[in-house]
Amino acid sequence: MLNYRRSDTALPLRAGLPDLAARIRQNLPPDAHAGSEIIHTPEVLNMTPDYSLLCEQLCALAESSRDPIPVLANASALLYEAMENVNWVGFYLVRGGALLLGPFQGKAACVRIEKGRGVCGTAYAQDAVQLVPDVHAFPGHIACDSASNSEIVVPIHGPEGAVVGVLDIDSVLFDRFDAHDRAGLEELVSVLERELFPPA
Repeated sequence: MLNYRRSDTALPLRAGLPDLAARIRQNLPPDAHAGSEIIHTPEVLNMTPDYSLLCEQLCALAESSRDPIPVLANASALLYEAMENVNWVGFYLVRGGALLLGPFQGKAACVRIEKGRGVCGTAYAQDAVQLVPDVHAFPGHIACDSASNSEIVVPIHGPEGAVVGVLDIDSVLFDRFDAHDRAGLEELVSVLERELFPPA
């Protein structure tokens, strides 16, 4: 596991998320973001964020506060700006044995998800990443946004190892997420865990 540190190579926060997103998308074609339409060209679909840079930037964003709300809010904004063809990025937090909506980017979402229900609830119950190429084929899928067609959910662990929340990302495309996204997002969540729950 890589150990990401805040360093001079990180973009200064005053540069803002749009500038950060531009660097993360460094290899995208110049016309890839015309208007708000969804881009379906293979060149764009094969592009993935620089997850190492995202992890480094997440450390910088968490530097001013380790309170979960601002850290998770900035993390969701960072991912939403950096990832292509996603329509929802956010967090659900474990409260009373269920998942409660936390900071997010995108349309209004389901407020509470029971353990074991849908993609998020399954990730919580099984403590396992859920990479779903077609959410409509997933048993018990909860359609918070009917436009979503694929999804990835990564569990977040507290200091004792228990699941304390999940990172949830949806896309309007089928089969949007791959093994590279899974590995990158798992690493990003491990950075989140270290920032939110530093060793005593």
